[in-house]
Formats: sequence, C-alpha cells, structure tokens
Amino acid sequence: MATAAGKRYARAVFELAREEGRIEEWGRRLTSVRDLLSDTGVSRVLTNPTIPLGTRMDLIASPPHQLDPEGTNLARLLIEANRVEEVGAIAEEFEALADDAAGRVRATVTTAIELTDEERTRVTHELSERLGKEVRMQVIVDNRILGGLKLQYGDRLVDASVATKLQQLRRRLADAS
Repeated sequence: MATAAGKRYARAVFELAREEGRIEEWGRRLTSVRDLLSDTGVSRVLTNPTIPLGTRMDLIASPPHQLDPEGTNLARLLIEANRVEEVGAIAEEFEALADDAAGRVRATVTTAIELTDEERTRVTHELSERLGKEVRMQVIVDNRILGGLKLQYGDRLVDASVATKLQQLRRRLADAS
C-alpha cells in the first residue's frame, strides 16, 4: 500500500502522463523503474547512506541499469528523496489511476482449482456486465479455500468459498449450544 507521499508521486506521474497522452508508455516506464529499484542488490546500494549520493545516482545511468531519460530522472528523484522502497507502491497506485481513467477495474479471483479459459472468460464477462467496466482479472489458485471462489475488486470482497461457509456453520453451531 502506498504512503501519502507515494500516492503523491503516483498522481504527479499520472498527471504528467495524461497531459502528454502517454499513460501506457509511462506505465511501462514505471514498471522498468520498479524492476530496477526493487532488485535486491541495486536497492541495497541505492538506500545505503554511506555511499555518496552522486555515486548512487550514477549507478542508475550506467549499464546494465540504463533506463530511458525520463525513467532515469524519476529514479534519481526517488533516490534523492529516499523513496526507493516505495517504488512498487507508486507503480501500483499509478496503475490504479490509469485503470480508473480508462474505465477499467482490476479483480482477483481465488479458486481451489485452476479455471478453464471458458470459466475465466465467463467470470470476466459477468463481472464486466455487472460493473459496467472493463475487467482485468488475475486468478490465484489456493486449495485452502476447498471450493467455490473469492472475488476481490476495488475495496469489495465477495467470499463464496467452501472454507468460509464451513467456518460460518461452525460458528452457528457453537452459538446454538
């Protein structure tokens, strides 16, 4: 989850991207910056206050860590502001803003077994119809839910898993005795 500062960075990048009409390009750029700054070895160097700031900044612009000029500038800004650890949350917040602007919603479906392509398509289509938005769906397989599914989109969670239903039944039986 992004901090308030992380959200401000994401909003600033998003506003710039929207003004330039390059939201998708900035999304890819943020992914590259996130991948680089999240690398354990690179992150250790960039967050080490005993290494001079100039040396840390130069690391971003040197091979094999080269980003495009705008990505390099963003990375340097994050290094200078000691926000390297927030780059993942910044990228996620940017994606959420881009999805919202495009009328999309991201959904996560958790099932006990892998869904077929037909089932994925059906769930995506039904959710799109219900929400009136394009749905980008991620499927997670977790056999602990036993059966059924959990659906999360935005701040909503629909839990129709067998494990939850059994837990609710246990509570009702315990309360009845």
